[in-house]
Parts: sequence; structure tokens; C-alpha cells
Amino acid sequence: MNTEPEGKVAIVTGASKGIGRAISLELARNGYHIVVNYRSDEKGAIETQAMIRQEGGDGDIMQFDVSNHKETQNAFDDILKRFKTIDALINNAGIAADGLFVMMPRKDWHSVIDVCLSGFYNMTKPVLEKMVVQKRGAIVSIASVAGLMGNRGQANYSAAKAGLIGASRAVASEVARLGIRVNVVAPGLIETEMIKDAPIANIKALIPMARIGKPDEIAKVVRFLCSEDASYITGQVISVNGGMF
Repeated sequence: MNTEPEGKVAIVTGASKGIGRAISLELARNGYHIVVNYRSDEKGAIETQAMIRQEGGDGDIMQFDVSNHKETQNAFDDILKRFKTIDALINNAGIAADGLFVMMPRKDWHSVIDVCLSGFYNMTKPVLEKMVVQKRGAIVSIASVAGLMGNRGQANYSAAKAGLIGASRAVASEVARLGIRVNVVAPGLIETEMIKDAPIANIKALIPMARIGKPDEIAKVVRFLCSEDASYITGQVISVNGGMF
């Protein structure tokens, strides 16, 4: 990493593609310097950084696994040396390992919980410690319609996302008086790699808008929640699902 950037700083986990990339670009357009996190897709992270720069913004790439507490803490040690403030944290990193619960291997349960829910703890706790001193900041976590309604074949993913919602609401109540806002965006079906094998035609029939959402439609809501336009919004879950739930 180079010199201290001007303006606001946002950390976006899982930013190498899909919703994370869209959020990174949207925040960069609105004056944020982006810390682009990835776990394994280095090529995608480099592409995200290049797209940010094409938009006139800038960002740093940081490789670490949000489910690994030691890796995450080491990354934060570097981040805190580099940046005086952290203005926004977007907990977007997530994985799926679908299967009927009665046949679900233990490793599939824990891998999804570790990334989607334990990752929230590993990322949010050190960021909050910084934001409490600043007395300002915005944290937005990306949950899912699965965390609200439960999806057949996704007990692990539904549990992780429901837990993310509950944790976010609890933390929001703890830090609201300190000038820190904590919210959740719960997407429905969005055009990403995660739904590439899904029965799209069947799913569309369940969506009142009769279409799949786009990553940019999530990113714009995240940008709003990070902005002063959302200064009186905390502890909320914003569903972006075309009326699916």
C-alpha cells in the first residue's frame, strides 16, 4: 500500500466479482477509496481494482480469508497502519454449499457458517473498535432472502444469513448512540455466479417482477445506507428482491 488516500475509506469483502464488485464500483464513484478484499480470485480482484481506476477512483487489494480470525487480524493491522479512518465496512463475502439437511456433511455446514457468520465477527469487531474512537461509521452486511424465509436445500446458508441479520440488529442497538449505523441488505435472486445452476425459469415464476435482479441494484442500496441520506437508519433489513418475499 502507498500513501494515505484523500476522502473516505470503505472495506468491501468478497469484492473480486458479482455483488462485491458492483458495491466497490458504486462506492468508488461516490468518493470512497476501496479496500478490495478477496480470498482466492486474485485475477478478479485485480480486475475490480482496474475498473475502479477507470471510474476515476482508487483502491488497494488485500488477500485474506474472512473466516480465518488470525488472517483477518493481520490484515487489520496493515489496514490500521495505512488508514487514519475507516468510514464504511461492507460484509459481502459469502459461500454456498447446498444440499438437503438430512444429507449435509458437517464440513458443508461449518464452511458456510464460518464465512458468512463468523466472518461478520472477524471483520466487524476490529472495525467497530476503530469506529467507536471516530464516533462515526457505517456497516452494511449482505444477507439474503434465504435468511428471511428459509430455502429448501440451504439450511446452512439460511441459518448463516438469519444469524447475520440477528447479529447486525443487536450490534446496531449497542453502537447507535456512538454515531455508528449498522444495517443489512437482503438480496433476492441476483445475476451472479452463485445462481448459475439454479432453475431460473421456475424461480422467475415466484418473483412478482418476473426477473432476476442485477448487482448494481444491490450496490445502489448499499451506497445509500453508507451515506448521510441514511443518517437516521440503523438496525434495519432492506430487502431487494423484486417482491419475492
